[in-house]
Amino acid sequence: MSTIDPTTLSALNGGGSGSQLKQSASDELRSSFLTLLITQLQNQDPLNPMENAEMTSQIAQINTVSGIEELNTTLQSITSQMDANQALQASGLIGQGVMVPGNKVMLEQDSEGKPYTTPFGIELAKSADQLTAVIVGQGGEVIRRYNLGAVEAGVQSFQWDGKNEQGEAAASGRYTVQLEAKDTEGELLDAKPLNYALVQGVTPGKGGSDVRLDLGAIFGQVSIDQVKQIL
Repeated sequence: MSTIDPTTLSALNGGGSGSQLKQSASDELRSSFLTLLITQLQNQDPLNPMENAEMTSQIAQINTVSGIEELNTTLQSITSQMDANQALQASGLIGQGVMVPGNKVMLEQDSEGKPYTTPFGIELAKSADQLTAVIVGQGGEVIRRYNLGAVEAGVQSFQWDGKNEQGEAAASGRYTVQLEAKDTEGELLDAKPLNYALVQGVTPGKGGSDVRLDLGAIFGQVSIDQVKQIL
């Protein structure tokens, strides 16, 4: 009795290391299978005819091939729609400020010398009893160190006033922030720093998938799942 090799069904479904069969190859497979089945029926032994169960099994395998193809087509259509929706949603972030993984803080001064800084943040799996932030200059010097107190688990954002330890406005430029979170017992917690960036554009990946956000020359591109907070 002829059967469809399981590896062929796996290939049709995109499984294993092989790629999904093309429509022409699949049509040829079905045509060959039907030809073989008809030949079997025409030349079967009258004293030992093919069992109904055998015929039903072979026909079921043909239907399985067709069903898998239709399912793959449907899934591809759904995936394309989801990718298009993701790109459309991402485009709504253009011009918005987001918090993404990073430890940069930007400082600018207005015409009167008043400092303005970008926010920084933290992502915590557990609540911290004490969070300490250290602002560091490009040369590695400590500009400011201060305690932010207790912080709940999740994503939290903060603002540096742009002043150094002496209470004077720091120079314009790029700084980094180092975060140290401790629990009630004084144990260090896993603290993931976040920095602010402005979404300047959206770049869809191949076929519309893997949409990436363009955050400019300093921050580069990130995927949507890296956005931890929208400000």
